[in-house]
Parts: sequence; C-alpha cells; structure tokens
Amino acid sequence: MAPQTQPKARLTSIDALRGLVMIIMALDHVRDFFHADASVFQPDNLARTTTALFFTRWITHFCAPTFMFTAGLGAFFWLRGGRTKNELSAFLWKRGLWLIFLEFTIERLGLDPTFVTAPIYLIVLWSLGWAMIALAVLVHLPARVVAAISIATIALHNLLDPIKAAQIGSAGWIWKLLHEQSAMQVGGITIIAGYPLIPWIAVMALGYCFGPIIRDRRRLLVIGLGMSAAFVLLRAINVYGDPSPWNGTTLLSFLRCTKQPPSLDYLLMTLGPAIVVLSWFDRLSFGETNPLIVFGRVPLFYFLLHLLVAHLVALALGETHHLWAVYVMWIAVVAGLYPVCLWYMRLKKRNRAGWLSYM
Repeated sequence: MAPQTQPKARLTSIDALRGLVMIIMALDHVRDFFHADASVFQPDNLARTTTALFFTRWITHFCAPTFMFTAGLGAFFWLRGGRTKNELSAFLWKRGLWLIFLEFTIERLGLDPTFVTAPIYLIVLWSLGWAMIALAVLVHLPARVVAAISIATIALHNLLDPIKAAQIGSAGWIWKLLHEQSAMQVGGITIIAGYPLIPWIAVMALGYCFGPIIRDRRRLLVIGLGMSAAFVLLRAINVYGDPSPWNGTTLLSFLRCTKQPPSLDYLLMTLGPAIVVLSWFDRLSFGETNPLIVFGRVPLFYFLLHLLVAHLVALALGETHHLWAVYVMWIAVVAGLYPVCLWYMRLKKRNRAGWLSYM
C-alpha cells in the first residue's frame, strides 16, 4: 500500500517484506471470516484460547506496523525517483484521501458484502490514509526533526493512556480517533475507531526517515536486534510500555501486547524483527514472479481483492471450528490470488498511466 516507485528506484527487499506480511495478513482475515470461534472470543483471550489459535493471531501482528513502515519507505523512494518534496506532498495527500474513500467503500464491502448490517469501521485504509496526509506535511521538515518527532511519539505516547474520551466531553470523539480505540454513535450508526492515529502516523514517518540507511544491512540488523532486545527488557520490567502488563508467568501473556493504539511494547516487538528481516532480504535475490515480489508490488490491489474473495468463500462454505481448515482456506485464497496479482503487476509495468499508481 506504499506509494509506487520507478523500477530503477525499487528495492526488492522492501517489496519482499511487504509481500510476506500481505500473505500473513490474509491468514488473520480468513480466520476471522471462517473460524466459528472468531465471533465468540478473541484469540488473545488467555482464559479461552489455545496456543495454536493464539499464535495464529499473534503472527499477524507484524502486518500493520510493517505496512505503515514500508509505506514511509515507499514515500522516500518515490521522492528519490526525481520528484520534488512538493510533488511528493501532493501525491501523499491525494493518495491518502483515496485510501480513506476506499475504507468506506471497497473495504467496507469486503467486511460486510451486504453493505448494511456492519458498523462503519475506521481501520487499516483509514489510518494509512491519514498517516499519508500527515506525512505530506512532515516531509517539508528537516529529516532529523521528523525522526525525532517519530521516535518521541512512539516512545512516549503511552503516557497518554490515562486520558479517556469521557473526560473530554463533547470533543471526546476527537480523542477516540487519535488515541482511544472505541465505538461512537452518529445518527444511529455505530462507528468503530479501530486504528487510533497518533502512533500509526509516527510509524509511517519513521519508515520515511529510514530511507537513507535502507541499504546499510549492518545498521539495519543492529537497529532491528536492538529494538527486539528493548522489547524483551521493557516487557520484563513490566512498568511502562503497554497498558496491559503481563502476569509474569506465561509466554502467551508476555507476548500479548496492546495493538490499538499500538503500544511501545507492541511496536518494538513487531518492527524490530521486521527490520531484521529487511536486512536479511537485502542479501537475497528475488525473481519477478516470486510470490513475495508479486504481492508486495500490488499491495492495495491484493488487499482489497483478498477481503472480498475470502469473505465470499467463507459465506459460501460456512464456518468451521477446525483451525487446520482455516489454514487450508488461507493457502487456497493466497494461491488463487497469485495469478490475478501477477497479471496486474505486469499490467502496471507495461502501462505507466498515472492512475495506476493509486492502486
């Protein structure tokens, strides 16, 4: 879902990392649509979950932070493709508005094919869109300032956890959009602010700041390992970094970090390993038809299509309590989307029409 770059400016390591998390992401949505227990309890409910179900959900936690981070990287390389910051800024705010529009249309249709019964969710494309609009402003600041703002926001935003929308009164809805995952009622319609914006904006901006060092494998490895170690240390201390401290006894509790808004622990736990993988992928060679590259180069197309396909197939086949069946369905959905995404990737390569850069 990152801005597209000219071929000469692309890094296959970024495409491969994005493609990897796109594949993993489909597992969570297939589970959500296909697994009967998805409507009964959350996979991280330690009182009811199983280890297999917990890790089926946990592995997908790496997706959203990586989406945001690589979108920021994509913005950096879009700029390096011979554009000016003004051109980048214009592209980002236009694309951001487009993603917000898709949130209310195609993504909503994928979540609820009837388009009627489901609440209005402000989730992935909503947060990506607003993060791009914010980055459209931030790119005009010195890179060091953007980096400082991003790191400070990620590190310190949990200090805002005690503030609740109910304390703010009539303006509380603004806080729900910014930093408190919750539901709102607007004219009888339920709106769920699923992806509070403050930390996600910082994650995308951080990705943009990583652009200049993205080919420095050693530095990436050190940073990624350092962030992963910081997660282990901070989580073990159990004082700051997540509004839900772990119980001090089980691995599942240790790894059960807060996704919305993404806590400092959550972001260290996910972005650290993602940056390590990025360093590793930069050492590898990927063919143009490698599924990681194919899905990574058409992420928005894949994202919207997989929601529609997975949900319609689940409606046709019905739900199951068998987790193995979820994995079979996941593999089938991803495999089925591969030839379509390969066709679209090749279409984009042949056709340089500007509108294609928005899909």
